[in-house]
Amino acid sequence: MKILLVAAVALIDADGRVLLAQRPEGKSLAGLWEFPGGKVEPGESPEACLIRELKEELGIDTWKSCLAPLTFASHAYEDFHLLMPLFACRRWEGIPTGREGQRIAWVRAQALKDYPMPPADIPLIPILRDWL
Repeated sequence: MKILLVAAVALIDADGRVLLAQRPEGKSLAGLWEFPGGKVEPGESPEACLIRELKEELGIDTWKSCLAPLTFASHAYEDFHLLMPLFACRRWEGIPTGREGQRIAWVRAQALKDYPMPPADIPLIPILRDWL
């Protein structure tokens, strides 16, 4: 089974809320909420992937020194196995906005469970909640 490496980030604002993005129509798992991020390209580090994806998807800039490894998800989907490191980030420049038509929401850690998420993201919720 193919292993797919995807990097994700929990952007945490000054009030301790976490940013979620809703997967837009036309993409797999459309309508579900997720931590921002994306596929790690060949030769790219997870941190470089997040810096690129945050700029493309949310219009914000951050730096490798602001990405702290937190945990990871390992989940078997029907046709691939997802390996997803989750980083925490509290510093960035710009105001996050959905640049690809996706809705975004700032959510308290205790309320993350109230947002429907892809199966791989769900086990990350209690870890993030306990960490915050």
